[in-house]
Amino acid sequence: MKKVKVGIIGCGKISGIYMENCHKFNILELTACADIDRARAEEQAAKYNIPNVYTTEELLADPEIELVINLTIPALHAQIMLDALQAGKHVYVEKPLGVTREEGRAVLDMAAAKGLLVGCAPETFLGAGIQTALKLIEDGRIGKPIAATAFMMSRGHEHWHPDPEFYYAAGGGPMFDMGPYYLTALVQLLGPIRGISGMTGAALAERTITSEKKQGQKIKVDIPTHVAGLIDFQNGAIGTLITSFDVFGGSTLPNIEIYGTKGTLLIPDPNTFGGPVKYRLTGETEWTEEPLLPGYNENTRGIGPADMAYAIRSGRAHRASGELAYHVLEAMWGFHDASDDGKRYEMSSTCAIPAPLPLDLPKYTLDQ
Repeated sequence: MKKVKVGIIGCGKISGIYMENCHKFNILELTACADIDRARAEEQAAKYNIPNVYTTEELLADPEIELVINLTIPALHAQIMLDALQAGKHVYVEKPLGVTREEGRAVLDMAAAKGLLVGCAPETFLGAGIQTALKLIEDGRIGKPIAATAFMMSRGHEHWHPDPEFYYAAGGGPMFDMGPYYLTALVQLLGPIRGISGMTGAALAERTITSEKKQGQKIKVDIPTHVAGLIDFQNGAIGTLITSFDVFGGSTLPNIEIYGTKGTLLIPDPNTFGGPVKYRLTGETEWTEEPLLPGYNENTRGIGPADMAYAIRSGRAHRASGELAYHVLEAMWGFHDASDDGKRYEMSSTCAIPAPLPLDLPKYTLDQ
Protein backbone atom coordinates (compact mmCIF):
# COMPACT_ATOMS: atom_id res chain seq x y z
CA MET A 1 0.00 0.00 0.00
CA LYS A 2 1.37 3.43 -0.97
CA LYS A 3 2.62 5.47 1.97
CA VAL A 4 0.87 8.70 2.99
CA LYS A 5 3.28 11.63 3.20
CA VAL A 6 2.87 13.61 6.41
CA GLY A 7 3.81 17.08 7.62
CA ILE A 8 3.68 18.14 11.27
CA ILE A 9 2.85 21.72 12.27
CA GLY A 10 3.83 22.52 15.86
CA CYS A 11 7.10 21.20 17.29
CA GLY A 12 6.45 21.68 21.01
CA LYS A 13 6.60 19.26 23.92
CA ILE A 14 4.20 16.63 22.55
CA SER A 15 5.62 16.55 19.02
CA GLY A 16 8.48 14.18 19.85
CA ILE A 17 6.34 11.11 20.48
CA TYR A 18 4.35 11.74 17.29
CA MET A 19 7.55 12.10 15.28
CA GLU A 20 9.05 8.96 16.80
CA ASN A 21 5.95 6.86 16.14
CA CYS A 22 5.28 8.19 12.66
CA HIS A 23 8.47 6.41 11.62
CA LYS A 24 7.15 3.11 13.04
CA PHE A 25 3.89 2.86 11.09
CA ASN A 26 4.34 1.38 7.63
CA ILE A 27 1.69 3.63 6.10
CA LEU A 28 3.25 6.96 7.17
CA GLU A 29 6.16 8.87 5.68
CA LEU A 30 7.02 11.92 7.80
CA THR A 31 8.61 14.36 5.36
CA ALA A 32 8.37 17.82 6.93
CA CYS A 33 7.78 19.85 10.08
CA ALA A 34 7.09 23.50 10.83
CA ASP A 35 6.91 25.72 13.89
CA ILE A 36 6.60 29.42 14.62
CA ASP A 37 10.04 28.99 16.24
CA ARG A 38 12.17 27.74 13.33
CA ALA A 39 15.04 26.77 15.63
CA ARG A 40 12.72 24.44 17.51
CA ALA A 41 11.55 22.87 14.24
CA GLU A 42 15.14 22.41 13.11
CA GLU A 43 16.04 20.77 16.42
CA GLN A 44 13.17 18.28 16.15
CA ALA A 45 13.89 17.59 12.48
CA ALA A 46 17.49 16.73 13.30
CA LYS A 47 16.51 14.58 16.27
CA TYR A 48 13.81 12.61 14.43
CA ASN A 49 15.32 12.45 10.95
CA ILE A 50 12.75 14.67 9.20
CA PRO A 51 14.10 15.80 5.81
CA ASN A 52 12.37 19.19 5.47
CA VAL A 53 11.92 22.16 7.81
CA TYR A 54 9.25 24.51 6.44
CA THR A 55 7.23 27.51 7.39
CA THR A 56 3.57 26.65 7.86
CA GLU A 57 2.79 28.21 4.48
CA GLU A 58 5.52 26.19 2.75
CA LEU A 59 4.32 22.95 4.34
CA LEU A 60 0.73 23.54 3.23
CA ALA A 61 1.93 24.38 -0.28
CA ASP A 62 3.91 21.15 -0.68
CA PRO A 63 1.83 19.10 -3.15
CA GLU A 64 3.27 15.77 -1.96
CA ILE A 65 2.03 16.13 1.62
CA GLU A 66 -1.40 14.52 1.94
CA LEU A 67 -1.87 14.55 5.71
CA VAL A 68 -1.13 17.36 8.15
CA ILE A 69 -0.74 16.63 11.87
CA ASN A 70 -1.61 19.81 13.78
CA LEU A 71 0.14 20.00 17.17
CA THR A 72 -0.26 23.73 17.79
CA ILE A 73 -1.87 25.24 20.90
CA PRO A 74 -5.69 24.90 21.17
CA ALA A 75 -6.34 28.53 20.18
CA LEU A 76 -4.77 27.82 16.77
CA HIS A 77 -6.26 24.38 16.15
CA ALA A 78 -9.22 25.43 14.04
CA GLN A 79 -7.43 28.01 11.89
CA ILE A 80 -4.56 25.67 11.04
CA MET A 81 -7.05 22.91 10.17
CA LEU A 82 -9.08 25.23 7.97
CA ASP A 83 -5.92 26.36 6.21
CA ALA A 84 -4.84 22.76 5.69
CA LEU A 85 -8.23 21.73 4.33
CA GLN A 86 -8.28 24.76 2.06
CA ALA A 87 -4.92 23.56 0.73
CA GLY A 88 -6.42 20.15 -0.03
CA LYS A 89 -4.85 18.26 2.88
CA HIS A 90 -6.42 15.76 5.22
CA VAL A 91 -5.76 16.89 8.79
CA TYR A 92 -5.33 15.29 12.21
CA VAL A 93 -5.22 17.54 15.28
CA GLU A 94 -4.28 17.25 18.91
CA LYS A 95 -7.27 17.60 21.24
CA PRO A 96 -9.52 19.50 21.42
CA LEU A 97 -10.98 19.78 17.94
CA GLY A 98 -11.47 23.51 18.52
CA VAL A 99 -11.91 26.04 21.28
CA THR A 100 -15.62 26.44 20.48
CA ARG A 101 -18.34 24.31 18.92
CA GLU A 102 -18.58 26.82 16.11
CA GLU A 103 -14.91 26.27 15.26
CA GLY A 104 -15.33 22.51 15.33
CA ARG A 105 -18.41 22.62 13.12
CA ALA A 106 -16.69 24.93 10.61
CA VAL A 107 -13.82 22.43 10.29
CA LEU A 108 -16.14 19.45 9.75
CA ASP A 109 -18.26 21.37 7.25
CA MET A 110 -15.24 22.38 5.17
CA ALA A 111 -13.86 18.84 5.25
CA ALA A 112 -17.18 17.45 4.05
CA ALA A 113 -17.41 20.04 1.28
CA LYS A 114 -13.91 19.18 0.06
CA GLY A 115 -14.15 15.43 0.50
CA LEU A 116 -11.29 15.35 3.03
CA LEU A 117 -10.86 13.57 6.35
CA VAL A 118 -10.50 15.14 9.80
CA GLY A 119 -9.13 13.20 12.74
CA CYS A 120 -8.50 14.25 16.33
CA ALA A 121 -6.77 13.07 19.47
CA PRO A 122 -6.97 11.47 21.86
CA GLU A 123 -6.17 8.11 20.30
CA THR A 124 -5.38 6.52 23.66
CA PHE A 125 -8.68 4.61 23.45
CA LEU A 126 -6.98 2.51 20.77
CA GLY A 127 -4.49 1.26 23.36
CA ALA A 128 -4.57 -2.25 24.79
CA GLY A 129 -6.09 -1.04 28.07
CA ILE A 130 -9.30 0.49 26.73
CA GLN A 131 -9.56 -2.12 23.95
CA THR A 132 -9.39 -4.91 26.56
CA ALA A 133 -12.09 -3.21 28.64
CA LEU A 134 -14.23 -2.80 25.51
CA LYS A 135 -14.02 -6.52 24.74
CA LEU A 136 -15.01 -7.41 28.30
CA ILE A 137 -18.09 -5.18 28.01
CA GLU A 138 -18.98 -6.55 24.58
CA ASP A 139 -18.58 -10.11 25.88
CA GLY A 140 -21.01 -9.35 28.74
CA ARG A 141 -18.48 -9.97 31.51
CA ILE A 142 -20.08 -7.36 33.82
CA GLY A 143 -23.58 -7.64 32.35
CA LYS A 144 -25.39 -4.61 31.03
CA PRO A 145 -23.54 -1.36 31.85
CA ILE A 146 -25.78 0.87 33.94
CA ALA A 147 -23.48 3.58 35.33
CA ALA A 148 -19.95 4.96 35.32
CA THR A 149 -17.77 7.29 37.36
CA ALA A 150 -14.68 9.15 36.13
CA PHE A 151 -12.30 11.45 37.99
CA MET A 152 -9.36 13.58 36.86
CA MET A 153 -8.19 15.25 40.07
CA SER A 154 -5.02 17.34 39.96
CA ARG A 155 -3.41 20.56 41.21
CA GLY A 156 -2.91 22.03 37.73
CA HIS A 157 0.09 22.26 35.43
CA GLU A 158 1.90 25.40 36.53
CA HIS A 159 4.17 23.40 38.85
CA TRP A 160 5.71 21.29 36.03
CA HIS A 161 4.90 22.59 32.54
CA PRO A 162 7.44 25.04 31.03
CA ASP A 163 4.71 27.14 29.36
CA PRO A 164 1.51 26.58 31.36
CA GLU A 165 -0.32 29.83 30.51
CA PHE A 166 -2.63 28.36 27.87
CA TYR A 167 -4.05 25.85 30.37
CA TYR A 168 -5.78 28.78 32.11
CA ALA A 169 -6.93 30.62 28.97
CA ALA A 170 -9.89 29.99 26.66
CA GLY A 171 -9.76 26.41 25.44
CA GLY A 172 -7.85 25.32 28.54
CA GLY A 173 -8.89 24.22 32.01
CA PRO A 174 -9.23 20.66 33.29
CA MET A 175 -12.22 19.80 31.12
CA PHE A 176 -10.74 20.94 27.81
CA ASP A 177 -7.26 19.67 28.69
CA MET A 178 -8.07 16.26 30.16
CA GLY A 179 -11.80 15.81 29.56
CA PRO A 180 -11.22 14.54 25.99
CA TYR A 181 -9.39 11.47 27.32
CA TYR A 182 -12.15 10.56 29.73
CA LEU A 183 -15.10 11.39 27.49
CA THR A 184 -13.61 9.67 24.44
CA ALA A 185 -12.96 6.53 26.48
CA LEU A 186 -16.51 6.61 27.85
CA VAL A 187 -18.01 7.04 24.38
CA GLN A 188 -15.89 4.12 23.11
CA LEU A 189 -17.11 1.95 26.00
CA LEU A 190 -20.72 3.14 26.47
CA GLY A 191 -21.65 4.96 23.26
CA PRO A 192 -22.74 8.52 22.49
CA ILE A 193 -24.21 11.02 24.92
CA ARG A 194 -27.79 12.33 25.09
CA GLY A 195 -27.59 15.07 27.71
CA ILE A 196 -25.43 16.65 30.42
CA SER A 197 -25.88 18.40 33.76
CA GLY A 198 -22.99 20.29 35.30
CA MET A 199 -21.52 22.79 37.74
CA THR A 200 -18.24 24.70 37.45
CA GLY A 201 -16.03 26.84 39.66
CA ALA A 202 -12.50 28.15 40.21
CA ALA A 203 -10.54 28.08 43.46
CA LEU A 204 -8.04 30.78 42.47
CA ALA A 205 -8.21 33.90 40.32
CA GLU A 206 -4.44 33.79 39.78
CA ARG A 207 -1.80 31.07 39.69
CA THR A 208 1.95 31.26 40.35
CA ILE A 209 4.26 29.30 38.06
CA THR A 210 6.70 27.13 40.01
CA SER A 211 8.33 25.29 37.08
CA GLU A 212 11.90 26.45 36.43
CA LYS A 213 11.58 28.26 33.12
CA LYS A 214 9.09 30.87 34.35
CA GLN A 215 9.24 30.39 38.11
CA GLY A 216 7.44 33.14 40.01
CA GLN A 217 5.45 34.51 37.09
CA LYS A 218 1.69 34.98 37.60
CA ILE A 219 -1.09 33.56 35.42
CA LYS A 220 -4.58 35.03 35.32
CA VAL A 221 -7.22 32.28 35.47
CA ASP A 222 -9.83 32.89 32.79
CA ILE A 223 -11.63 29.52 32.83
CA PRO A 224 -13.27 27.21 35.40
CA THR A 225 -10.73 24.98 37.11
CA HIS A 226 -13.21 22.56 38.70
CA VAL A 227 -15.92 21.01 36.50
CA ALA A 228 -18.38 18.39 37.77
CA GLY A 229 -21.43 16.87 36.18
CA LEU A 230 -23.66 14.01 35.13
CA ILE A 231 -23.80 12.31 31.73
CA ASP A 232 -26.92 10.71 30.26
CA PHE A 233 -25.80 8.18 27.65
CA GLN A 234 -28.07 7.20 24.78
CA ASN A 235 -27.98 3.56 25.95
CA GLY A 236 -29.50 4.58 29.31
CA ALA A 237 -26.32 4.44 31.41
CA ILE A 238 -25.62 7.37 33.75
CA GLY A 239 -22.10 8.74 34.21
CA THR A 240 -20.48 11.03 36.78
CA LEU A 241 -17.40 13.03 35.68
CA ILE A 242 -15.24 15.45 37.65
CA THR A 243 -12.18 17.18 36.18
CA SER A 244 -10.22 19.51 38.43
CA PHE A 245 -7.07 21.61 38.72
CA ASP A 246 -8.14 22.51 42.28
CA VAL A 247 -7.03 19.39 44.16
CA PHE A 248 -3.98 20.55 46.11
CA GLY A 249 -3.57 17.65 48.53
CA GLY A 250 -3.93 14.63 46.27
CA SER A 251 -6.80 12.21 45.67
CA THR A 252 -7.52 8.49 45.97
CA LEU A 253 -10.41 8.42 43.50
CA PRO A 254 -10.22 5.97 40.56
CA ASN A 255 -9.78 7.03 36.95
CA ILE A 256 -12.88 5.31 35.56
CA GLU A 257 -15.20 2.63 36.90
CA ILE A 258 -18.08 1.08 34.98
CA TYR A 259 -20.89 -0.66 36.87
CA GLY A 260 -22.89 -3.43 35.24
CA THR A 261 -25.69 -5.76 36.26
CA LYS A 262 -23.16 -8.54 36.96
CA GLY A 263 -20.16 -6.65 38.30
CA THR A 264 -17.75 -3.69 38.19
CA LEU A 265 -14.99 -2.93 35.70
CA LEU A 266 -11.92 -0.81 36.57
CA ILE A 267 -10.64 1.16 33.57
CA PRO A 268 -7.00 2.32 33.43
CA ASP A 269 -5.92 5.94 33.10
CA PRO A 270 -7.38 7.02 29.73
CA ASN A 271 -4.33 9.24 29.15
CA THR A 272 -2.28 6.04 28.76
CA PHE A 273 -2.38 3.11 26.36
CA GLY A 274 -1.87 0.22 28.76
CA GLY A 275 -3.52 -1.29 31.84
CA PRO A 276 -4.27 -2.61 34.30
CA VAL A 277 -7.87 -3.68 33.61
CA LYS A 278 -9.63 -5.33 36.56
CA TYR A 279 -13.15 -6.56 37.31
CA ARG A 280 -15.10 -7.94 40.25
CA LEU A 281 -18.33 -9.85 39.78
CA THR A 282 -21.31 -10.13 42.11
CA GLY A 283 -20.45 -12.27 45.13
CA GLU A 284 -16.69 -12.04 44.66
CA THR A 285 -14.42 -10.43 47.24
CA GLU A 286 -11.26 -10.00 45.14
CA TRP A 287 -10.49 -8.12 41.93
CA THR A 288 -9.39 -10.13 38.90
CA GLU A 289 -6.86 -8.56 36.54
CA GLU A 290 -7.63 -9.31 32.91
CA PRO A 291 -4.65 -10.00 30.62
CA LEU A 292 -4.36 -7.21 28.05
CA LEU A 293 -5.22 -7.95 24.47
CA PRO A 294 -2.31 -7.95 22.04
CA GLY A 295 -1.87 -4.42 20.79
CA TYR A 296 -0.47 -1.09 21.88
CA ASN A 297 0.28 -0.78 25.58
CA GLU A 298 3.09 1.78 25.28
CA ASN A 299 2.80 5.47 24.34
CA THR A 300 1.65 5.13 20.73
CA ARG A 301 0.57 8.67 19.92
CA GLY A 302 0.53 8.68 16.15
CA ILE A 303 -1.72 5.62 15.92
CA GLY A 304 -4.66 7.95 15.19
CA PRO A 305 -3.02 9.50 12.12
CA ALA A 306 -1.81 6.06 11.00
CA ASP A 307 -5.31 4.59 11.23
CA MET A 308 -6.56 7.65 9.34
CA ALA A 309 -3.92 7.16 6.64
CA TYR A 310 -5.17 3.62 6.03
CA ALA A 311 -8.68 5.07 5.80
CA ILE A 312 -7.45 7.55 3.18
CA ARG A 313 -6.10 4.68 1.11
CA SER A 314 -8.96 2.18 1.58
CA GLY A 315 -12.05 4.36 2.02
CA ARG A 316 -13.04 2.73 5.32
CA ALA A 317 -13.99 4.81 8.38
CA HIS A 318 -11.19 5.98 10.67
CA ARG A 319 -11.55 5.56 14.40
CA ALA A 320 -10.33 8.84 15.97
CA SER A 321 -12.74 10.75 13.74
CA GLY A 322 -13.70 14.39 13.57
CA GLU A 323 -17.30 13.43 14.35
CA LEU A 324 -16.24 11.68 17.56
CA ALA A 325 -14.09 14.68 18.51
CA TYR A 326 -16.92 17.12 17.81
CA HIS A 327 -19.30 15.05 19.98
CA VAL A 328 -16.73 15.22 22.80
CA LEU A 329 -16.17 18.96 22.23
CA GLU A 330 -19.91 19.62 22.44
CA ALA A 331 -20.13 17.52 25.61
CA MET A 332 -17.32 19.50 27.25
CA TRP A 333 -19.14 22.74 26.52
CA GLY A 334 -22.32 21.07 27.75
CA PHE A 335 -20.93 20.89 31.29
CA HIS A 336 -20.12 24.61 31.21
CA ASP A 337 -23.43 25.60 29.59
CA ALA A 338 -25.43 23.51 32.04
CA SER A 339 -23.67 25.28 34.91
CA ASP A 340 -24.07 28.75 33.42
CA ASP A 341 -27.75 28.25 32.48
CA GLY A 342 -28.77 26.25 35.53
CA LYS A 343 -30.40 23.52 33.45
CA ARG A 344 -29.61 20.30 31.61
CA TYR A 345 -27.81 20.59 28.29
CA GLU A 346 -29.28 18.54 25.43
CA MET A 347 -26.72 17.26 22.92
CA SER A 348 -27.30 18.11 19.27
CA SER A 349 -24.61 15.81 17.88
CA THR A 350 -23.99 12.09 17.94
CA CYS A 351 -21.29 9.82 16.54
CA ALA A 352 -20.57 6.25 15.61
CA ILE A 353 -18.85 4.09 18.21
CA PRO A 354 -15.31 3.49 16.90
CA ALA A 355 -14.73 -0.06 15.65
CA PRO A 356 -12.49 -2.20 17.88
CA LEU A 357 -8.94 -2.70 16.64
CA PRO A 358 -8.45 -6.06 14.91
CA LEU A 359 -6.39 -8.52 16.94
CA ASP A 360 -4.74 -10.42 14.08
CA LEU A 361 -2.61 -7.69 12.47
CA PRO A 362 1.15 -7.23 12.82
CA LYS A 363 2.07 -4.34 15.10
CA TYR A 364 2.12 -0.91 13.46
CA THR A 365 -0.20 -2.17 10.71
CA LEU A 366 -3.84 -1.04 10.78
CA ASP A 367 -5.18 -1.89 7.34
CA GLN A 368 -8.51 -3.18 8.72
